[in-house]
Amino acid sequence: MLTAHLPSGYVLSSYLLDRLRRAPAKASWLLAAGVLGGIAPDFDMLYFHFVDMGMKHHHRYPSHWPLLWLCLLAVALLWTRWRRRAPGGWLLLAFSLGGMLHVLLDTLAGDIWWLAPFVDQRYSLVTVTARYKPWWLNFVIHWVFLVELAIWGWALWRWRIRQRWMPSASGPIAGP
Repeated sequence: MLTAHLPSGYVLSSYLLDRLRRAPAKASWLLAAGVLGGIAPDFDMLYFHFVDMGMKHHHRYPSHWPLLWLCLLAVALLWTRWRRRAPGGWLLLAFSLGGMLHVLLDTLAGDIWWLAPFVDQRYSLVTVTARYKPWWLNFVIHWVFLVELAIWGWALWRWRIRQRWMPSASGPIAGP
């Protein structure tokens, strides 16, 4: 994925809001947490460029390990069970689901070390052959980019529906 992590986090969060109508966190905060989780694994790009100088594939960093996101998800679920009325657990739930979705989407055409840190084996559903320069052009002209465009379209559709049902983004959760 090149561009669809942010809108995928929005789509996930918007559906999560439909299920969590009684969550103690504000709807706008839950949306923001899911969107932030959707892009959070790529914050490692700062380290990749400025510290590591691109020496190691950034999907090898812990921020792209499924184990990290599964552990955060487990903490969020325990927190929401233990302190049901505290918004922090619900925000962590949206954030960790967004991060897990990011890793799942990266598995489509990017290498993800699903068993890290225990097994040094990368997994990808599709291999995008490097034929063109710059490198990102290989992804843009590959069919997997249509998946990204579909996610953007889905996010736009969800946003339009939510605008119809919610006059205020920070108000109570209502409608689809």
